[in-house]
Amino acid sequence: MTAETHARASGRTAHVMAQIRSRIASGALTNGDRLPSIRGFAASLGVSPSTVVEAYDRLAAEGLIRARAGSGFFVTANTLSPVALSTRDESPELREVDPFWVSRQSLDADDESPKPGCGWLPADWMPQAALRRALRNVARAEDAVLLNYGRTQGDFDLRRLLARRAAEEGLALDPANIMLTGSGSQSIDLICRLLLKPGDTVLVDDPCYFNFRALLKAHQVQVISVAMTPTGPDLTAFENALQASAPCLYLTNSALHNPTGATLSPPVAHRLLKLAEAHDLLILEDDIFTDFEPEPSVRLAALDGLNRVIRIGSFSKTLSASLRCGYIAARAEWIEGLVDLQIAAQFGGPCPIVTHVIGEVLTGGSYRKHMEEVRRRLNRTRRSVSARLTTLGIEPWLAPRGGFYLWCELPDGTSSTALAQAAMAEGVVMAPGNVFSAAQTASRFMRFNVAQMADEKSWQVLERGAGKVRTAS
Repeated sequence: MTAETHARASGRTAHVMAQIRSRIASGALTNGDRLPSIRGFAASLGVSPSTVVEAYDRLAAEGLIRARAGSGFFVTANTLSPVALSTRDESPELREVDPFWVSRQSLDADDESPKPGCGWLPADWMPQAALRRALRNVARAEDAVLLNYGRTQGDFDLRRLLARRAAEEGLALDPANIMLTGSGSQSIDLICRLLLKPGDTVLVDDPCYFNFRALLKAHQVQVISVAMTPTGPDLTAFENALQASAPCLYLTNSALHNPTGATLSPPVAHRLLKLAEAHDLLILEDDIFTDFEPEPSVRLAALDGLNRVIRIGSFSKTLSASLRCGYIAARAEWIEGLVDLQIAAQFGGPCPIVTHVIGEVLTGGSYRKHMEEVRRRLNRTRRSVSARLTTLGIEPWLAPRGGFYLWCELPDGTSSTALAQAAMAEGVVMAPGNVFSAAQTASRFMRFNVAQMADEKSWQVLERGAGKVRTAS
């Protein structure tokens, strides 16, 4: 056997081994499960049975699997352990301050607790009257809406509405290219399951939405990041990352970026797509904040035509976080795979009651007025909160075009993590900078939700934190 032939054979064996490791890591194969038959697995991978035998023998030598005479190969008991997603501690105050810490504190806090670090609008900002009317109407709907499982791609009327809204920005979509999901987060999870395997490299902005980091950690992928600028990712760093690490997926918000509030500029968008094409990079564009924009800005999905861009969104920020529903817009062949994954995970699409309520509100005539009022209210609140933060030496990184986030730099010597821990001890939930930063370079930054800062207790915590710095200096 020549050296070249030997290398090819070793590569095929390694590929078979990687497939088995991936299935074990993802939970598709668990302790005691029988591995695929040698001939069947060889046929499915397009390799010879002897290659599979060699791979199985090597995995058995590692102790990952074992052979049973006359029965085949099985996953060895006790080879798996749960993925450690974060540092656990009985005391919330002592738990590591990471993306899971912020999410837990935000979700579990009492309704009365100030939550300037959370990621949603207060209840009294939401269209409660329209939601109650829609719920009453859905209560009178046909039995199938109240009693049946959700269709595999979700309610057709809501998907058609989303397609019409996409057409307004120049993105031609067929409802067949859209599937509804249980939430925006579930949309990302399904896409990661479809496109990624443990050990893959994924690119994110720095800073980025902290639950991107949490989800990617759960999928056991390598995360690299590029610095965010007011007009999008730093393109020099972006290109360097593509050349050095060959990531297969990039996650981002194009408009009203979370947490910075930045908006992608047309020149950056065009250059980014050219780089993605040159390096065979797929892009997941989280478009959850689109309705908070005063005027539409550029979108990667519209420029790309869903060739290598997948769009996701949800209704939790604009309608209700209680009505969990998201959506994915993607190429037809990806939608097919995503539908199968959603069936496996939850046996169908999102709850028909939820999708009908959302559809009722979106088509009821009051939604546009609701969002116009929310945008006006946010503009006033954002200006006043920004001015008050500045008096404390807390400087916004930029003035966003819309939305409810301010990404701010704290005074010299202030650790946002320490400030968030001190605030939590007083029942105030804050979002320190490094939970958003894969590179851990945002220790002096903090994200503020301006709509959640009406409670004076939040300001008292901030004033004491800024006061300590001024006293020390």
